Amino acid sequence: MMREGEFPLDASKPLVSIVIPTYNCPYISSSVESALAQTYPAIEVIVVNDGSTLHKDNINPYLGQVRYMEKENGGTGSALNAGIKQARGDYIAWLSSDDLYLSDKIEKQTAFMEARQADASYTAFYHINEHNQITGQFGSVFPNKIAFYTAMKKGNVINGCTVMLKKEVFEQVGYFDESLKGTQDYDLWCRILQHYDFHYLNEPLVKYRVHSGMSTKKLGDVLTKERTMVQQKYNPMFDRLISQNR
Repeated sequence: MMREGEFPLDASKPLVSIVIPTYNCPYISSSVESALAQTYPAIEVIVVNDGSTLHKDNINPYLGQVRYMEKENGGTGSALNAGIKQARGDYIAWLSSDDLYLSDKIEKQTAFMEARQADASYTAFYHINEHNQITGQFGSVFPNKIAFYTAMKKGNVINGCTVMLKKEVFEQVGYFDESLKGTQDYDLWCRILQHYDFHYLNEPLVKYRVHSGMSTKKLGDVLTKERTMVQQKYNPMFDRLISQNR
């Protein structure tokens, strides 16, 4: 079920779709507010309720401002895919329901991508705690593609909520692998890198919340096994990319 919100759009700007998957998240109000507070004039916010039984009422105040979808619980990958397939934007961005965008995130990243004619980009980010206090800043500047590919071969260095993609990227590489519970983003980035460059904006534009209820802490051994599986699957691809750029 999809409910339509009202969007005063600037037709002169590329439309950016912000997809927010949520499941029993107490921080969903803050996440939606940070998306709606963007300085960029052409956005649509798509909230995908992935079968929540808790905190659903926190979404109600925003139903007139967002596109709202409910579905049976299927995990983050399935919720993201559902939202992306309904998105009307030229660009797609993702915001977890416990994280926050800085108000100029979409404006700065869209300008960055337009200037470089980039198909994919990501940014630096802050860590925050349960009380919205900044506890650290993260992001890595790689001197060349070999260094970047080498780092990605060892693990995911791209925070999903900092990513912006042209919508046609999904037409080329497919969507998130819904069988993966915690590494669906790492898997997708690896597929994207076979066709596109990821451009890096070295400015923190996202606040990534670290808290006791976050899914990465709950997944534990599942996440470790999935990460190993993804690495084994794409190691030959990274070896090839590294060799091509020597």
